[in-house]
Formats: sequence, structure tokens, C-alpha cells
Amino acid sequence: QVRLIESGGGVAQAGVSLRLTCAASGRTFTSNIMGWFRQAPGKEREFVAAISWSFSSTYYADSVKGRFTISKDLAKNTVYLQMNSLKPEDTAVYYCADNLRSTSYDSTGDYDYWGQGTQVTVSS
Repeated sequence: QVRLIESGGGVAQAGVSLRLTCAASGRTFTSNIMGWFRQAPGKEREFVAAISWSFSSTYYADSVKGRFTISKDLAKNTVYLQMNSLKPEDTAVYYCADNLRSTSYDSTGDYDYWGQGTQVTVSS
């Protein structure tokens, strides 16, 4: 059973940085794409960023492009989300997700496993 554990969320003021970590365990196969999504109160879960596990490709939502950076550590089975220049509208629960087969990456339906989420709150 694949487990994804997110950490690194918290409360931050606008303009500062946070780094989220997603540690994967229990895999007996190679993932395809790892992604980050977020869900604000009363809103649908939305795509934030994704990274190919085997290649160097990265993908970002327009709302975070230039501020957030996704990266990976293959040896640690870990994915990171560096969030700079945070804005109050970045406030949400952030989820890590594992896509085993789909070639697309920006829909929740593309992902097979999900973490429990970590809260990020940005105050103005």
C-alpha cells in the first residue's frame, strides 16, 4: 500500500516562503508523476504543480508559476514544493498525489494515491 505523508505546512505572513515535503513509502513500482494539489475552503481541489518521476519535466499552474518550485529526491522517494512570495490566496490544504499511469497531470482523476494534506495559511 502506497503511503504519502506531507509535512511543512504552517502559518506564514505574505511574502515569506515555506517548503512542503511529501515522503512516499510502500511502493513496489516506479511512479509516473508526482503532483501537488490544494483545496481552499468552499472550493474544489486544484492543481498546483507536478514533476515526472523518471524525467526532468515539471508543470505548474499559472497562479504559482515563477513563485513555486517542485523538485524530487529519488533516493529518498520524496517530493518537495518550495513556495516563495506567498500570498493570502495561497491559503489552502495542500495534498501530495501519486500518478502511476496517466500521461496527464493536472486533474485529480489522473492520480491514484493521495496524502492526508497539510494546512498552509498565509496572512496579509
